[in-house]
Amino acid sequence: MSGDTPSHRRLLAWFSLGHLANDWAPSTIWIVAPAIAAAMDLSPAEVGLLITIAHVGAALGYLPAGVLADRVANRGRLLLGTFWWVAAGYLAASFAPGFWTLALMLAIAGIGDAAWHPIATGVLAQSLPTRRAHALGIHAMTGTFAEVLAPLGIGFLLVWFDWRVAMQISTIPAILMGIAFFRIANYVPPSPHHAISLADLRALWNIWRVPRGLGVITMVSVYNMSLLAILAMTPLFLQRVHGLSLVQAGAVFSSMVLAGALVQPLVGRLSDTTGRKPVFIAGTVAAGLACLAVAWSATLGAAFLALIAAVAALYGIRSSVLASAIEFGERREATTLGLAFMLLDGVGALGAALAGAVGSLDLHYPFLLAAGMAGVAAVVAVPIMRK
Repeated sequence: MSGDTPSHRRLLAWFSLGHLANDWAPSTIWIVAPAIAAAMDLSPAEVGLLITIAHVGAALGYLPAGVLADRVANRGRLLLGTFWWVAAGYLAASFAPGFWTLALMLAIAGIGDAAWHPIATGVLAQSLPTRRAHALGIHAMTGTFAEVLAPLGIGFLLVWFDWRVAMQISTIPAILMGIAFFRIANYVPPSPHHAISLADLRALWNIWRVPRGLGVITMVSVYNMSLLAILAMTPLFLQRVHGLSLVQAGAVFSSMVLAGALVQPLVGRLSDTTGRKPVFIAGTVAAGLACLAVAWSATLGAAFLALIAAVAALYGIRSSVLASAIEFGERREATTLGLAFMLLDGVGALGAALAGAVGSLDLHYPFLLAAGMAGVAAVVAVPIMRK
């Protein structure tokens, strides 16, 4: 499957809706975490740790899902199962009695959401090989829409309900799409690859263990550490430094993520035509400068504009990052994407923990940290990205 046909476009549309539904409940964590902190009396460091554990747990699902997607023929059934895993996991998390139980439940729930990404993006990368970054950008855009609408929605829900009920309501999109996918799963194309073997895994390891491969791993990881540092601390920063309510913080958070969602397909298309390297370096440098502006801003308006610029820059280059990983991995698109997502959410999640640690000292510091990490990602990209 290599052409841009109506069936491929329909597949992209359904996968994009599926991404929106699957990411909805996980995307509430940014706003529900401060509500949990208030209910459980958590510090910024504990909020950062909660988000880190949730993302590290999710990271455990990426690579196995990618390997399975390259191994099994019926990938539609794998995608179907992710919706029900997410719904069941977040419903269970809503009944957690304490911090560690909640963190464990969120980590387990995140595995289902994580599994969606390498499978769905692997199918899209195989179906539209000449428009990979554009297709991945559209798919990523709808996931980002979940990060726009879900925080806004749960912010309003938290006015009327406690965090447990709000989390339960947030599982509805996954349940609805899980029902729809009983039919859609039959139209997902089978894997074009033969079953993955131990020799294939060794070959994949040999590709990534060379200096340039390790450089790509470092670049991808540090890039997402910067993004997650910003996302993890922004709601607390808006509440505790600028005095916003949860609803107001949710609206600001949604606005800055929306900016990133809107530019993703455009930046993805730009990277398809002009090259990954200039797009990635420009995005990370712009994000670093914007983070410095957040840390040094004296007013809410200035901080808001700088936050929009930082998040739009980092979200905008995400599809370019994924396309670069696919092209470096050479083959086994889903397995390579599984590795990329594992790095983004696993190693990258350390950014939230580090941001929480420095945020316990001063909530301006996480943005200085994020600026530094964005700068490191840009520097690493210079010698390792070839185009």
